[in-house]
Amino acid sequence: MVSLDPHGADPVFHALWVLLGGLAGAIVGSFLATLVLRWPAGTGLGGRSRCDGCGRAIGAAALVPLLSYLVLRGRCRACGDSIDRRHPAIELGAAAIGAVALAIAPGPAGAAGAVFGWLLLTLAILDLEHFWLPDRLTGTLAAAGLCAGLAGVAPPLATRIIGGLVGFAALAGIGFLYARLRGRVGLGQGDPKLLGAIGLWLGWPALPLVLLGASLIGLGAVAALRLTGRRIRATDRLPLGTLMAAASWLLWCATTRGNVIIPA
Repeated sequence: MVSLDPHGADPVFHALWVLLGGLAGAIVGSFLATLVLRWPAGTGLGGRSRCDGCGRAIGAAALVPLLSYLVLRGRCRACGDSIDRRHPAIELGAAAIGAVALAIAPGPAGAAGAVFGWLLLTLAILDLEHFWLPDRLTGTLAAAGLCAGLAGVAPPLATRIIGGLVGFAALAGIGFLYARLRGRVGLGQGDPKLLGAIGLWLGWPALPLVLLGASLIGLGAVAALRLTGRRIRATDRLPLGTLMAAASWLLWCATTRGNVIIPA
C-alpha cells in the first residue's frame, strides 16, 4: 500500500500528490470558470449547470472537467452552440496550479498554496477582463491567508498580519497621493485590498518583490503589445491586480522551493 505521508521520499507517493492536485484543480476550475463567466453578467451561480446558448440543463456526463469539452468537441450536445473556450482554459490553469503546488510541497503547505493560486487565478481573470476585483473574493483570499497562518503554514501569523496591514496601507497611500497630485484616479479601490490579502499570504518582507515582479511582468506585456503593432498611450489602463496575482503566485512557488530566501 502506498503511503501519502507528505514527509516521505517515495517518488510514487510524490506522483500521487501531484495527480491529486491536478484532479482537484480541474474540478475547482470548473466552478471558477462558471463564476468568471456568470458573475460579471449578473447571472446566478445556483441551481443546475445550463448551456449558455440554449439554457438546457447539462447532464453529469457533460460536466467532467476538460474531458467532456474534448468529447463534445467544444459544442453543446443539445443545440450545437460553441462552449466558451474560457471553460477548458480555466480548468486547465487550475489543474496546473494544483499539480505544481503539490509537486513543490506535498501536504498541507501545498494544499494551501493551491488555494492561494486558485483564488489569484480568478481575481486575475476578472481584473484582466473587467478591471474588477470583487471585495467578496478578495476578502475570501484574505481570510484563507489568515486561516493558513493559524494552521501553522509558513510564514508565521505575525508576519502575515503585518503584511496585510502594510500591503493595504502602501497602495492606498500611493493611490491617495496620486489622486491629489494628478487630479484623477490612478489606482482602483480593489488594488490595495488585493495587495493586503497577498500580504496575509506571503508576509510583509515579500511585498516589495511582489510589486517589482508585477512591474516587470507589466513592462514585458507592454513590450509584447508594442511588438504586435499596438499603440500604447500613457493614459491606457493596466490591470495591476492581474500583474500582482501573477507575481505573487510565482513568488510563492520560488520561496516555497527555497530558491529565494525571505527573512521572516
